Amino acid sequence: MNPTTTSNLIDGKQTAEDIKVEIAAEVASLKAAGQKVPHLAAILVGHDGGSETYVRNKVLACERVGFGSTLLRFEDTITEAELLAQVDDLNHDPEIDGFIVQLPLPKHIDPEKVIEAIRPEKDVDGFHPMNIGRMVAGLPALLPATPSGIVELLSRQGIKTSGKHAVVIGRSNIVGTPVSILLAKNLDTANCTVTLCHSRTENLAEICRTADIVVAAIGRPEFVTADMVRPGAVVIDVGTTRVPDASKKSGYTLKGDVNFAEVAPLASAITPVPGGVGPMTIAMLLLNTLRAATGKIYPRAVN
Repeated sequence: MNPTTTSNLIDGKQTAEDIKVEIAAEVASLKAAGQKVPHLAAILVGHDGGSETYVRNKVLACERVGFGSTLLRFEDTITEAELLAQVDDLNHDPEIDGFIVQLPLPKHIDPEKVIEAIRPEKDVDGFHPMNIGRMVAGLPALLPATPSGIVELLSRQGIKTSGKHAVVIGRSNIVGTPVSILLAKNLDTANCTVTLCHSRTENLAEICRTADIVVAAIGRPEFVTADMVRPGAVVIDVGTTRVPDASKKSGYTLKGDVNFAEVAPLASAITPVPGGVGPMTIAMLLLNTLRAATGKIYPRAVN
């Protein structure tokens, strides 16, 4: 089935564009009032193809909404100490309102150590333990971009979540675990009963078939098949795996965690890959940067 002809398609690209328009309007107001324009920085280590594409899209998105942006590139030979020093520099740079360190990192660098070194008020990826803890406690926080993007996408599509059963497949700290927490929150855009599944879950297909909303974030191409989805379910596909494809100029095609051709006819609504969750992640990253720059979550960083 061609995603462009699917009537139940959730258009993450258009929804993200709507959010960017809103952000651009607020940035224009800041500029007109003589206030500082938000500035997002990114650290990219090495030459991972997916990371290169993702960071390039972030830079373009900054231009789209009127943010300042800085990209710091380093070879994968950079030491952990050198990278931590770069993080410290950005922590104390008054021009930088928020920054990210693009994952994955080379094996000799501990990603948790790097994440914890980022000041929570500049942690626009929402990965710092302080932001995760505040999210769990129901306090204002810079939320993880992909999970909050999923919740925002459901909300803006008018998909009812209150009282619904959501099954999340995958328990990573980046997507699975935080989205399960957000969907269970006592909020208008959540209030789900959530089952968090993973590689050790028994009877996974049976559990998935009980779901009103399925969030596939396991990182395995086309893992979710038709026998795992009940008719009428909402399906959110977080996966983006590069699969070799000689017919493509790039040499690869992007596959989600859902077998789209099988599942789309069953779903009441479904996100495509690409064009679903991915654009929302960048939009929420921009929104976090705006919130950081304007002190909406924390008092603005004193450098």
